[in-house]
Amino acid sequence: MSRPAPRTCVVVDIHVLVLAVSDGDSSFESWPSPPPVSDNPAADCVGVLNDAVEFHLCLSRHILEHVIRVLVDPDGFGWDLDAAEEYVQVLAEIAGQGPCGVREPTEEVMASEDWEDNKILALALECDAGLIVSDDEAGLLALSPWRGIPIIPTREFVNRVDAMRRSRRRR
Repeated sequence: MSRPAPRTCVVVDIHVLVLAVSDGDSSFESWPSPPPVSDNPAADCVGVLNDAVEFHLCLSRHILEHVIRVLVDPDGFGWDLDAAEEYVQVLAEIAGQGPCGVREPTEEVMASEDWEDNKILALALECDAGLIVSDDEAGLLALSPWRGIPIIPTREFVNRVDAMRRSRRRR
């Protein structure tokens, strides 16, 4: 009997986590499983990670705190603090399905001029991530691959997972 392939640790840019619930009709309370390919690739990306079939999410307290800050900012999305904290709790539960969970990097990274990008890279290093998902073309995506870790856009991640799953179902 064959054992399932190990799941790959994935670190996701803060912007992706914010867009997953603020762009289009996506709601963290209704992510279907398995997620379809929709008009919101960020939500589809988080849905794939919520499935925890091929991948598991790695987060840090910094990422979770920043997601709350961006969502509740009155000049940004203007979310209620309770709703933002509920979403962050859901993200922490998704991360808790895998071995990484929510952890803090022990090594500082200075690969980018953007301090936030360096926080994402440090977490990827800490979790021994196999992949970083970001839509930051001028920042993180421009560094790909970083220390051998591919950095790909959300749409590409979702399309590849969808193709992989369709191929498996055909066999």
